[in-house]
Formats: sequence, structure tokens, C-alpha cells
Amino acid sequence: MGLFSRKNNESAVAVATLPVDPALAALTGDYTIDPAHSSIGFTVRHAMVTNVRGSFAEHEGTLTLDGSNPAASSAAIDVKIASIDTGIADRDGHLRSGDFFDAEQFPTMSFRSTEAEQLGGDKYRIKGDLTIKDVTKPLSIDLEFNGTATDVYGNERVGFEGAAEILRSEWGLTWNAALETGGVMVSDKVKLNFDISAIKNAA
Repeated sequence: MGLFSRKNNESAVAVATLPVDPALAALTGDYTIDPAHSSIGFTVRHAMVTNVRGSFAEHEGTLTLDGSNPAASSAAIDVKIASIDTGIADRDGHLRSGDFFDAEQFPTMSFRSTEAEQLGGDKYRIKGDLTIKDVTKPLSIDLEFNGTATDVYGNERVGFEGAAEILRSEWGLTWNAALETGGVMVSDKVKLNFDISAIKNAA
């Protein structure tokens, strides 16, 4: 089942689009991301030899799905930087400090989608603007649509998982330390991962 139609080629020649699955009509509407059953995390290389993983415990967001025109669907997510958790308190404190996110001055990281396209099957790509420390740059996220379900409380849910890569220096996260053996303490490349469960809002 697809959520997004393929992006049309803007030309004078008519371009065929994928037919919309009638079942998508039932998905049309506004959804609220359920933070208790969703996660927004990251992985970064540490000391050139291992990976450190972390997540943001506090986040909120909305999805708008359009069953008749899936490409018009959109997403908005806000993340509280102070909720960062890598499992080590001292490291979390350093990440919140001015060396990295400066959570006191810039408490929120946000993403606002601008377009989406189908890559094939249940795989999609959503593009938008990621803002960190008042720096806004484009971000492309590859997603997989995990389907829909009605939970035990009668909530209609949709699920997605996705991933993206960024260079943290492009958002002003430039702190580092040189290693005696060569290389640096923290890699510039950061892998982002998303596991999203969203509940359809009441009509």
C-alpha cells in the first residue's frame, strides 16, 4: 500500500502517475505522533573505532495524510534537545552544552517536510527542512511504511521507520578533539533513525 504518488516530471508532456489505492481513503486525515511508542535516535562514530547511540526522549509531531493525493501528505516534528540520552550523564551534559547543541539557548530541533515521493513498494523519501541551533538546511529521509492497525483502545494507527545521514558541522556542531593516534574523537557524519507510530485524530 503506497502513501505517496510518484513525483511528476514537470514538462508539457503528460506523465502517468501511479493509481491511488482505494484503501488509502481511510487513511486521509490528521495524525498525532505517539511519543510513548515512537523513537528518534542517532548513531555517531566515537574515537574512530566504535559507535555511540543516543535518542531524544521528548518529542512531538503531526502527520497529515491525503489519500486522494498522497504526495500532498506532510510531517512536522519538534524535539526537545535537553531530553538527549546516550546512557552516560556526563556525556549527555556535554552534548547539551555550548560545545554542541547549546540546549539552553536553542532548546528545540525541528523538521518540516516540503515534499515526498515513492521509491517503490512501501519505500518513500520525504524531504524537508531541519533546524538545529537556528540553522536550517534541507534533509532527505528514506522511509518505509509499516502499515496501519487499530489498537486495543480503538485508536487508528499508522507506522513508519526511516533513516538519514547528516554532517553535523553543517548545523554548527563543530566541537572535536584530536586523537594521539590520528583522527578525531567524534565523527562529522551522524546517522539519524526514526521509528514513528501516529494516532489518527478524532474527526
